[in-house]
Amino acid sequence: MPSPPKPTIREGLLTLVNEMEANRQGGNLEQSTLLNAASQRLVPAYGNRELEQAILTQWQDLFRTGLLAWGYDLNNPNPPLFHLTETGRRALANATRDPSNPAGYLKHLEARATVTVVTRSYLVEGLDCYVAGLYKAAAVMVGAAAENIVLELANSVVARFDYQDKRVPKELKDWKVRTVTTALTKCFDESIDKKQQRELRERYESYWSAFTGQPRTVRNDAGHPVSVDPVTPDTVHASLLVFPELAGLADALFKWTINV
Repeated sequence: MPSPPKPTIREGLLTLVNEMEANRQGGNLEQSTLLNAASQRLVPAYGNRELEQAILTQWQDLFRTGLLAWGYDLNNPNPPLFHLTETGRRALANATRDPSNPAGYLKHLEARATVTVVTRSYLVEGLDCYVAGLYKAAAVMVGAAAENIVLELANSVVARFDYQDKRVPKELKDWKVRTVTTALTKCFDESIDKKQQRELRERYESYWSAFTGQPRTVRNDAGHPVSVDPVTPDTVHASLLVFPELAGLADALFKWTINV
């Protein structure tokens, strides 16, 4: 029997930790209890050593990436007791869609928007980097995913201008993403009617600046560093959390360019 993909195992383990933490209300957590529950929930009745080893790999990865740590208190600092770190608590607060749970995160994204294969490929690699603790690499990948959406939006707006037999602003075809973004902003500012497209206009005004700013800024900080730590886990986490909302806005703008 083939092993399920690693994000599915990780999601299952995070769910179990979340349940145990809620049931014990902050009490001590034990590895054997967790892994026994994982065995019952994730492993078929007839057993599967390959799958069990994959579960152990993902279990240890939760410690390596800082969601869990060994020990309960200073009097009980060692395995098999473990506890949630602050990073782990933050992840479990939105366990079904936090970036530390790639499978749940992607499900949440797919419910909010449709993204192209190219955009998704960069985002998936960004999630892999984030889970592995490679935050600079994650920042670059998430920024690239956001920039690809900008370029795809520009292509859609250009197609709209061509269909309407209007002059296409040369900036929309520029090779620099910043120039393209500025041209798109001007187009949307002038064309999305505040009365006839009120909902889209309000959504655009609320999220567009974040879409064109936060992920790209973090990516540039990682790609053009001026310090040892140009980005932090928190900034990359913020980029990933805001991405589904931004992708949802982009999806609505795509539909607007087609229907106007």
